[in-house]
This record gives sequence, C-alpha cells and structure tokens, in this order.
Amino acid sequence: MMPMCESTTGRRLNTLGRHLAADRCDRTSSSSSGMASQGTISPSPTAGVFAESVFGNVAQAPEDPILGVTVAFNKDPSPIKVNLGVGAYRTEEGKPLVLNVVRRAEQLLINDQTRVKEYLPITGLAEFNKLSAKLIFGSNSPAIKENRVATVQCLSGTGSLRVGAEFLAKHYYERTIYVPVPTWGNHPKVFIMAGLSVKTYRYYDPATRGLNFQGLLEDLGAAEPGAIVLLHACAHNPTGVDPTPDQWEQIRQLMRSKGLLPFFDSAYQGFASGSLDADAHSVRLFVADGGELLMAQSYAKNMGLYGERVGALSIVCKAADVASKVESQLKLVIRPMYSSPPIHGAAIVATILRDSELYNEWTVELKAMADRIISMRTELQEALLTKGTPGDWSHILKQIGMFTFTGLNPDQVAFMRSQYHIYMTSDGRISMAGLSSRTVPHLANAIHAAVTGTV
Repeated sequence: MMPMCESTTGRRLNTLGRHLAADRCDRTSSSSSGMASQGTISPSPTAGVFAESVFGNVAQAPEDPILGVTVAFNKDPSPIKVNLGVGAYRTEEGKPLVLNVVRRAEQLLINDQTRVKEYLPITGLAEFNKLSAKLIFGSNSPAIKENRVATVQCLSGTGSLRVGAEFLAKHYYERTIYVPVPTWGNHPKVFIMAGLSVKTYRYYDPATRGLNFQGLLEDLGAAEPGAIVLLHACAHNPTGVDPTPDQWEQIRQLMRSKGLLPFFDSAYQGFASGSLDADAHSVRLFVADGGELLMAQSYAKNMGLYGERVGALSIVCKAADVASKVESQLKLVIRPMYSSPPIHGAAIVATILRDSELYNEWTVELKAMADRIISMRTELQEALLTKGTPGDWSHILKQIGMFTFTGLNPDQVAFMRSQYHIYMTSDGRISMAGLSSRTVPHLANAIHAAVTGTV
C-alpha cells in the first residue's frame, strides 16, 4: 500500500496538472476567438509594447567634466593621443600600475584559508579603521590615545566625504560649508546632495599661479562663526598649490578663533612629497590643539587601489564619550546608504599597514611614484624653456602632487585636443602622473603652439 503522504501528494499533483491543462485550453480558445480570458495580463504602462517610454522626458545629462575627458579620449583613434585628464598614476610606458606590495598582500589573503566573505560590520573592518587613523594622525596622536576619534570605513574619498556631509547635515548646527576656488569638481555636488549649503573662499591666484593667501584669510575671516571649511590636506586638486607650514599655522589660528569646523580631504598622503608624515602635517597641526575636525581619507592614489574603493572617515572629538555617540550616528547614516563596505580592499590596506616589512616596501614604492611625478615636472618645464615658450613656467616646479594647473585657457585646451590629441579638463589642469619622458616633448610642442597661436 502506498504511504498516506505519497498518495496525498500524488492526488495534489494530478489535480494541479488538470487545472493547468484546462487553463491552457481556455487561453488558447480565448486567443482564437479574440476575447480576453479572465487570466489574461494587461500590458503595463512600463511594458516594452508601448511606443513611448515613461522616461521619455528624461533629459540627456552632460558628461562629467573629468570622467568625460576619458570618454572622449577612448573614442579618438589617433595613435599619438595622450590622456592627462583623470588622476590615475601611469608607468613610464603609460600603463596602469599595481604596486608589488599590493600583489604580495593579496597573495597572503588568498593563501589564508580562514578568511570568509561574510558582511563586515556597518563601520567596516576594525583593524583597517584603527590603522588608518594612525596613518593620518600619527601613532602617538593624543586624540587616538584618548579614544577621541570615531573612524568608519567608507567607499574611498568620495564616500567618506558624503558620509561626513550627511552626518553634519543631520547633527551639526551650521549647514554652510566653504570650499576653495577652485576645488575638485565633485566637492560641491557631494555637499549639496547631502543637504549642505556651499559657499567659496579665495584660494588660487591666476596672476601668480600660486596661493591667494590674503584672499583666503579675508574670506575665512568673514565666514559666519561655526561654518564648515573644506581643506585639502596636501597636493591641492586641481591646482597643486599648498600653503606653507607657516601659512597653515595662520589658517589654524584664524579658524579656531572663529570656531570654524575643519573638514579635511586627504587623497594624496605620501603621494605629494613622498613622505607620509610630511603630507599629514596640516592635519596633525589641527589635531594637536585639541580641537575637533573631520577627515576623509582615500587609498586610491597612494596604494593604487582605485577600483577597490577604499577610504575612511574619521571624526576627532573633544572627548571619548562624544566619539562613541558620533560613531553610533555614523552607523545610522551608513546603514540605509550602502549598509556595509566591501572587504577586499580594506583587507589589503590592513595587511600592508600592520606588517613592518610590507609597510616599508610600500613607502619605497610610494616615494618612487612621487619622485617620477616630480621628474616629469622638471622635464616639462625644461622642454618649454628650451622651446622658448612665452610665459613664466616656474609654477610647474612650485606646484606639488599629481596635478599641475597650467594656466591654459579653454580655447587653448580645445586647440590642443583637436590639433595634438591631448586630453585634459577645460580649466587647463593636467595630470603629471599621466606623462612620460616619451610624451613630454609632444605636450611641450602642443603647449607652445597653443600659447603662440601656431599650428
């Protein structure tokens, strides 16, 4: 005798089969007679059978001014084209670079059979957060020793800025943030989308191609008390112009006297001068006085982890209990945004920072990248001087970091693109990391032609 459960299951399957067969017959009959059956599904307004899309009124958005340069570059079939737009390091051969120390760290992670792919906590990889704070603030930082720093792993520098901005919009009494003119093109967008009001302060002086320090002091001095101020920790993007240590001290004194809240963006620590400590000087100056600040970190440039999206947001507070409450609120910002960050890139960074041998290897490779960029500055300036290109090109050596603000105007930039297939942003910013000894002469010829009006 068949068991009761099998008999019951068999009857149910037979009944279901008869029902489906009957339904197929009904639908076939309805279709042939032109009449809709009860089970027919009517097309939805969002279905593909309609000639017009419900999104038909969506306007075509313009290309991002920075990433759009690469789009145009990729479409150009010229064999002599050069992309100096996006800030990504290239070797002398023009190839993307994966650091040897990064490959070593990844191999260690692959060989570790205890690693799993579980979700990270909302705040990210704890070891990564701890080591990131030490890297930027210093291992002997009083703020770290006193547990006054709340650090969360974020999606590279952009994500760190956005999480910090969302936190400020929700919990800080002043919703105005001052950004330098010029600044990275994404800065105002990130802050506006988070709900902050963006104002500007003078920074770059086109006449000297250097810092407009007096204008900076005047604008920050006139800012409303308590306003947030965005500061580039080093290697200002896009100008490559940084304050001197003495000027940083004056900026600190002015901001603290007015109760202005610093929000540092550190995208190039170690990548500017070749020294991790030297490039963190401005940040540590503000931490040393016991005041509060926000710090957005990225490992895209200094570890070449562009696509891994590895970053951290640290908020330095007055007391440990305040830092604890701040962290709890940062979790509430992150949870509905992306819930928890990716694990692989953070694990690479933590592996390198925790191991003295790997850390030392990283600093050597990092300095080599910085030194190559500095050598490109020297070669470009010398090439322009040799050609007798009109103008003072000393700013190429005075500026620091990945970018040089050439002083070229949009018409000259467009000329160089059309005639020499050299791609850069319309404001004349070029990525020195995209240059090589092979392409420097081509760029110098293009600049000379653009400045002198020759072809």
